[in-house]
Amino acid sequence: MTTPAGSGSGFGSVSWWGLSPALDLQAERDATVDALPTTMVPQPAVILPGPPVDPDSQADTVHSNPELDVLLLGSVDGRHLLRTLSRAKFWPRRRFNFFVLENNLEAVARHMLIFSLALEEPEKMGLQERSETFLEVWGNALLRPPVAAFVRAQADLLAHLVPEPDRLEEQLPWLSLRALKFRERDALEAVFRFWAGGEKGPQAFPMSRLWDSRLRHYLGSRYDARRGVSDWDLRMKLHDRGAQVIHPQEFRRWRDTGVAFELRDSSAYHVPNRTLASGRLLSYRGERVAARGYWGDIATGPFVAFGIEADDESLLRTSNGQPVKTAGEITQHNVTELLRDVAAWGRARATGGDLEEQQHAEGSPEPGTPAAPTPESFTVHFLPLNSAQTLHHKSCYNGRFQLLYVACGMVHLLIPELGACVAPGGNLIVELARYLVDVRQEQLQGFNTRVRELAQAAGFAPQTGARPSETFARFCKSQESALGNTVPAVEPGTPPLDILAQPLEASNPALEGLTQPLQGGTPHCEPCQLPSESPGSLSEVLAQPQGALAPPNCESDSKTGV
Repeated sequence: MTTPAGSGSGFGSVSWWGLSPALDLQAERDATVDALPTTMVPQPAVILPGPPVDPDSQADTVHSNPELDVLLLGSVDGRHLLRTLSRAKFWPRRRFNFFVLENNLEAVARHMLIFSLALEEPEKMGLQERSETFLEVWGNALLRPPVAAFVRAQADLLAHLVPEPDRLEEQLPWLSLRALKFRERDALEAVFRFWAGGEKGPQAFPMSRLWDSRLRHYLGSRYDARRGVSDWDLRMKLHDRGAQVIHPQEFRRWRDTGVAFELRDSSAYHVPNRTLASGRLLSYRGERVAARGYWGDIATGPFVAFGIEADDESLLRTSNGQPVKTAGEITQHNVTELLRDVAAWGRARATGGDLEEQQHAEGSPEPGTPAAPTPESFTVHFLPLNSAQTLHHKSCYNGRFQLLYVACGMVHLLIPELGACVAPGGNLIVELARYLVDVRQEQLQGFNTRVRELAQAAGFAPQTGARPSETFARFCKSQESALGNTVPAVEPGTPPLDILAQPLEASNPALEGLTQPLQGGTPHCEPCQLPSESPGSLSEVLAQPQGALAPPNCESDSKTGV
């Protein structure tokens, strides 16, 4: 029996967590940071535009700070944003403008939920409870009842705030939905209302059945030997690619149940995590049917983002050739420290942005340490879906961004028009497919080569002095690049730009393994879209001959109500 294993389908059509470690985006703006030992405190980076800021100057205001404008395509879980905020205390105070572009509204909703959790006031939720809730919502298919109750309450709050811009700006000043289309806001509200609909019970989203259905379809005849398959994928692929700290027991448990972080007794995890639900158009008996299910990763897992690297090197030490800590333990430590640092932004909001009062309560900072910014010092702007190819038409985006981040599943959007949105001298970071289990080594090399070609065609050159990395490709835009100029075209014979993303059609499992098909009449209340960007399709795409792929079907997207 032919199985999809090894074809890339294990990564699904929707990304819920990153497939690379979290980055400090400020450090990425300074090429010399990569050359520093990891134990050294970063030196202040030069962020353009604007003059350097004296961190000791009390006359400095938020709006007079130099700004860092970052565009992120497919970051999905906000890990880079949170990491950047947590490390802001090591840099001169400045304002951040994060522009986030995703390929589905469920990812936007998870961004909002995760950030609202990270910025929760300590009086309402302690650090340990906040970190455990973060891990479960972010990486577990099943939740404990208290965590599920938090998701329902927060989703209900966000559902009421999304259609009311004034209240949204008042309660969540760091969030901007102004760029979204009205129909996208309506669909986003519907996503939150589905999350908050606890009265329908687990049958509305039977996660355990959906997970098992995906796994059976993925493994096929190898399903009964799934324990051996998971051990092989872990030891022969993830371990060989630098993720040795992932323990076989935690990886096997996640492959079987979808629970990556078991912080309590295993019997406590039984409530479906509705934040992992998304919609798709499926072909069923000759007709296209909108159905909700789990279309995410069942191959790699959420261990890579926070679990394979650490500032505290003692967490990565080995004994008798085996790691002392597991990826789950490292993830919990890193997330706890990250949320501890990010909490300073929430405390500043609670004290009305009075940094002196905050610092007095916490004690005097070390000499030379910049003051923590206020919450108004950063804004997360969500851009419309599928707008990467049209951003350059708006003058406010043309040549604006000093840093562009592109996830591996969105590489096909790295086109000259997108490169025009990056300022001369700006940086480009592309996530590589290193931790995609289904991608073979020769495919990884082909993917890396393709990334360099696309970056060059978009007006970027390899960043000089950057530390060699198998996880990220780093580029810099030439200072001579002028806005509005035509960037070099791809050489003849090069595959089309959308070759790295195959539109997913519904030749998937029968509808018995899915939730009930979405009924007609209220398309905006039950949003569903056919993703056109998928990290899971990379290996399929790389293995296909040139010209084998068709362009994304725009008509399918219009039927989804998004």
